[in-house]
Amino acid sequence: METRPLGRSGVWVGRLALGTATWTQGTDEYDARDQLAAFLDAGGSLIDSADVYAEGGAEALLGELIEEFEVRDDVVLATKSGGVSGPGRRINTSRLHLMRALEGSLTRLRTEAIDLWTIQAWDPWTPMEETLAAADAAVASGKVRYVAIANFSGWQTSRAATFQQASGAVAARAPIVATQMEYSLLERGIEREIVPAAQTLGLGILPWSPLGRGVLTGKYRHSLPLDSRGANPDTAGFVQAYLDERGRRIVDAVATAAEGLGASPAEVALAWLRDRPGVVAPILGARTVKQLVAALASEELELPDEILIALDDVSAPAMGYPEAGWAQRR
Repeated sequence: METRPLGRSGVWVGRLALGTATWTQGTDEYDARDQLAAFLDAGGSLIDSADVYAEGGAEALLGELIEEFEVRDDVVLATKSGGVSGPGRRINTSRLHLMRALEGSLTRLRTEAIDLWTIQAWDPWTPMEETLAAADAAVASGKVRYVAIANFSGWQTSRAATFQQASGAVAARAPIVATQMEYSLLERGIEREIVPAAQTLGLGILPWSPLGRGVLTGKYRHSLPLDSRGANPDTAGFVQAYLDERGRRIVDAVATAAEGLGASPAEVALAWLRDRPGVVAPILGARTVKQLVAALASEELELPDEILIALDDVSAPAMGYPEAGWAQRR
């Protein structure tokens, strides 16, 4: 697998990453073991988790398997903190919560340090200075090596990154190197503000849900599979957001391109996203090893210019003032 730099850090990672959101909740330990083996065999290195995935179960299983495979020094281990399970407050990036969460992640992952620690979302109830000071302290302690953010808006991204860059020697220990955002042919909203901000600030982009919540695989084109998230009352809303007329046009275009290239729709969608400006590595969140292997096949696919242009056109996001207004874009 080809490698790329993780933002302006000195770390290089494979251009496809492994996500673990389904581990222990839809993906059992046997399939998770097979997924990790397939990912490593393909040359992958960046593995992403979060303390809220399965209430810590995903991290615990990942830590167990990394220890079993004896590959801790061969992977870039990433996890997220700041999410809160259950009703009520859903995000908490206070120093108290983040430090407690970090200790829990280190224990479950069976490691002395997290390679990439991601603040999972912007917290409107906590001063940004407190959150970023906690990240500085985590890096200074040696328990975190690099810091990232996730799901921040454009102004939040710029404020956080520039604060770290301008706050002197202490903050310089923990510059933000990446941002994790939903990004796919079905969700290109980050191109309005996040992509140009990330490129200017030197942040690598790690897209989550790169297959449009599963819709870009084409499995919803003609029916609603009974074993899919779209058919599950608890997760149907997550998928249905893309089962509209615009989504159908985009999926049809992907399927047509795939047929012409002798590839799967998933391979085409991932190859398109993989080479977008600023993207480091789409995070593959497969439920089964079969799905993961199919997604990893996109590593070998290079899309012809005419297909790239066609996919760009059919999925283009609405752009206007101010993000694409007078004198904003070259």
